[in-house]
Amino acid sequence: MLQNFERKNAEIRTRFAALKAEHPERFAQRLNLSWSNWGFGMEALATSAARLAQAGVTYIELHGNHYGADLGYRPAETLRTLADHGMTVGGICGMFSAENDLSSNSGLARQAAVDYLKRTIDFAQAVKADYILVVPGAVGRPQAYDASEFDRSVHTLRLVADRFVEAGVKAAIEPIRAAEVSFCHTIADARRYIAAVDHPGVQHINGDVYHMQSEESHIGMALLEAGEQLTNLHMADSNRCALGDGALDLDTIIMALYLIGYNRPGCYVTPEPLGPGGDPYPAMHGKPDAALLNRLVQQTASYFRDRESFVLEQAGVPA
Repeated sequence: MLQNFERKNAEIRTRFAALKAEHPERFAQRLNLSWSNWGFGMEALATSAARLAQAGVTYIELHGNHYGADLGYRPAETLRTLADHGMTVGGICGMFSAENDLSSNSGLARQAAVDYLKRTIDFAQAVKADYILVVPGAVGRPQAYDASEFDRSVHTLRLVADRFVEAGVKAAIEPIRAAEVSFCHTIADARRYIAAVDHPGVQHINGDVYHMQSEESHIGMALLEAGEQLTNLHMADSNRCALGDGALDLDTIIMALYLIGYNRPGCYVTPEPLGPGGDPYPAMHGKPDAALLNRLVQQTASYFRDRESFVLEQAGVPA
């Protein structure tokens, strides 16, 4: 007798096979593989781009490092550096701490979040990013301020929602596990939050399989629930390390992504293997270990493509 998660796996496999039989044209394009670079720490963008390009990664999710007017990547320099390595910006990883918390009970922190998003949106437009990751509450603060933080977050994000539309950039809401944030933990939570904001500039979701392992009953089914709202999916194995180092059911995730038509422009699979722990933010200030990062990228990229090829070949799709 199958376990409950095995039944859900089987349902996804059945639907995947049926899609292949009925619409083989939907398998012509492979999934877009990107990488979130903020986990590389204080490393020059040119070094990071060279590493990713060598591993066959052609998109990058840039660290949203515009914490002030004088800080962060410069558009022209960034585009030149990435072009030198044949790379394109997928999106921007928005960074939200207690200092720029959309849901804070401090007006100063909420204003900092608004100002941060304005700078980040301007940069995203300049480098032609498809999305900006938005976290409704601070990462690293799992304790709630009070019962009104959801409403404050919704109100604060609405203040900049028009700018997303004007810039042609998607706001991608990321649900995060309860060990790291006080609210918005699941795909269903993200959809409720998006509905509450009720604005065309805030309509998309940034999933993260590491958080989904803790919060969703089944990752594949949650991805089907996200559907066309999903625009980016952070990826790491079950131990938040390189793909292939843990027990993640990557094949079922790949099948679910093809079922929602995720192999289309503007949708990205973006590894973000940060290692275990409650607050990974210190990684962005650390001194990088080049040899470790090289292995991390090479193994993750090759393992993902190998599993994707295997899944498609099993379905009778030429690799």
